[in-house]
Amino acid sequence: MRALVLMHDHVTEPGLIGARLEERGYDLTTVTVVPAERHHAPDVSFTFPAPGDWDLVVSLGAPWSVYDETAVGSWIGGELALLREAHRLGVPVLGICFGAQALTTALGGSVGPAPRPEIGWTRIESDDRSLIPEGPWFQWHHDRCALPPEAVEVARNEVCTQAFTVGRGLGVQFHPEITTTVVRRYLDLGGREQCERHGVDPRELRARSRALEPAARARARGLTDAFPDRVATVAGGDRPGGAVRPG
Repeated sequence: MRALVLMHDHVTEPGLIGARLEERGYDLTTVTVVPAERHHAPDVSFTFPAPGDWDLVVSLGAPWSVYDETAVGSWIGGELALLREAHRLGVPVLGICFGAQALTTALGGSVGPAPRPEIGWTRIESDDRSLIPEGPWFQWHHDRCALPPEAVEVARNEVCTQAFTVGRGLGVQFHPEITTTVVRRYLDLGGREQCERHGVDPRELRARSRALEPAARARARGLTDAFPDRVATVAGGDRPGGAVRPG
């Protein structure tokens, strides 16, 4: 089985999700849209692969907004086209944070600023804890999704939708893939200033991330297992994946 992983920047890696997919027998191909030297000028040109060549697509997070034309205007159209085509073909998609927002936009929903940013470990309300446990999950975002018509909300909190299914796709606003190493990279790349601006202690955030990583790893494994087994299972078609929605 072949999985395409879209890394939008050089910091956000497939982490715990990627490790579990490999344990399940997926061969991961990771592409990076914005190279490290263009992190502060991310309006690069990028040609996305064709989704029909893959058994699974994972779209990771990014420090930019889907609707920020100055940051992503040169390449976001290509990703939205990839996600729309994956949905049409029945290729399962796992969208994480920015990836969930891109999936939302690609399928007719919209994305805008959230009432407040979420930075750190938060609990959520889930309609299906066997698919989306209530956490705590790591968050770092300032946007929220207005879901496309086909989507089914699975989890939420007072800020925004936290998880949804759409066809053979799953979008999550939080970061199940996160590791302590990536948290440190976020902090080193301007995240400390963001934390302090929003009343979050960066040292406490890093320490809590280290303490919670074993439990977060177990939750990530559970989500990674539930996604292909339940959301992307075969249902009325001959390719891997299906539209069995939790609820």
